[in-house]
Amino acid sequence: MTRHVVVIGAGIVGVSTALWLRRDGVEVTLIDRAAPGKGTSHGNAGVLAACAMVPVTGPGMVRKAPGMLLNPEFPLFLRWPYLPRLLPWLRTYLSHANDPATRRIAQGLTQIVGDSVDQHKALCTELGLGDWVTESEYCFAYRDRSVFEAESYVWELRAEAGFTPRVIEGAAVREYEPALGPDVTCLAVLQDHGFIRDPGGYVAALAEAFIQGGGTYLQAEVKDFELSGGSISAVETTAGRIECDSAVLATGVWSKPLMRKLGINVPLESERGYHVVFEDATGGPSRPTMVASGKFVATPMAQGLRCAGIVEFGGLDAGPSKAPLALLRRHAKKAFPNLKAANEIEWLGHRPAPSDSLPLIGEIGQSRVFCAFGHHHIGLTGGPKTGRLVAGLITGQHSNTDLTPYQPQRFGAAPTT
Repeated sequence: MTRHVVVIGAGIVGVSTALWLRRDGVEVTLIDRAAPGKGTSHGNAGVLAACAMVPVTGPGMVRKAPGMLLNPEFPLFLRWPYLPRLLPWLRTYLSHANDPATRRIAQGLTQIVGDSVDQHKALCTELGLGDWVTESEYCFAYRDRSVFEAESYVWELRAEAGFTPRVIEGAAVREYEPALGPDVTCLAVLQDHGFIRDPGGYVAALAEAFIQGGGTYLQAEVKDFELSGGSISAVETTAGRIECDSAVLATGVWSKPLMRKLGINVPLESERGYHVVFEDATGGPSRPTMVASGKFVATPMAQGLRCAGIVEFGGLDAGPSKAPLALLRRHAKKAFPNLKAANEIEWLGHRPAPSDSLPLIGEIGQSRVFCAFGHHHIGLTGGPKTGRLVAGLITGQHSNTDLTPYQPQRFGAAPTT
């Protein structure tokens, strides 16, 4: 009988898990070193990207990667001094850049993201927070049809998951989205998507509903775990020891050192992501739009137009780089030539990237410690579904979802020192 669960991490995954547990009457303490929704869950593109099941490591990535890194107009960056530390992870990551692995990963991710809008509604509507979710189409903007067709492999995998686009060309592009410039002559438009106009505010509102519903929030840092007979009995925090009989690890990229304390080695890197908010913007799109030339998403939000994307590898410690932000601005203003804003706000965050592009979801052995992290760029999209799955595992309400692809111990034990 579960009596008390400690959920570590107050991003969308942790807050969702805490809410689902409270609905089952479980006593829950949610812990984070910052306020809810202030980390990676704040800085994303806000899209409930149900079609985002295709990993970056598609076939041909090994051959293409050097050219991408050397092309100043391509949204892939590397802080070169970090390369020696990155190499072990990178070798494993690129080993999945083949068709069988890509299809396997896509099947695994589809289970987490494919019904994203419904999962968010199920989480928030009962709490009176349904207005946070805006249903919309999701638009992919291309220079021309040939560029769209060059991504046929990705679109084939999306179609297998049930997402087939409506293609718009020529003058109809501007009729559909007047904000787009003349460089975009082809659109691929998907139904059954949505977005959040203020992701950080949404997570904070969910956390407040959790507290109002009898949950406990503690701002502290978890330092260690206490096990008794192989099962969790307490967590040690900067605010003291907290007894529990289950714990959930949902701290994104910061889960790696805590996993080592549990004897698990997770090849997890920060996929550094950037955004620029054009405050009080005019001349931007009316719905989330993925601009293919810059691999970024432009989303209309409460604060203005947020342009988010870019992949940079460089670890957790370095500050923001100038080049990714400059690239975002160039591509945004080219895609939306009439874009004007009162101000611009820059942001850098850390997406948790396991080397096989699949999140870690499930129990570590029989420890009653459950993993719920490693979602790369689909954390907001897949947070409610992940939380629901983990809450079900804790309370014994198992779903029909096959959790084998997300097994937390699939990477093996941490080396002893």
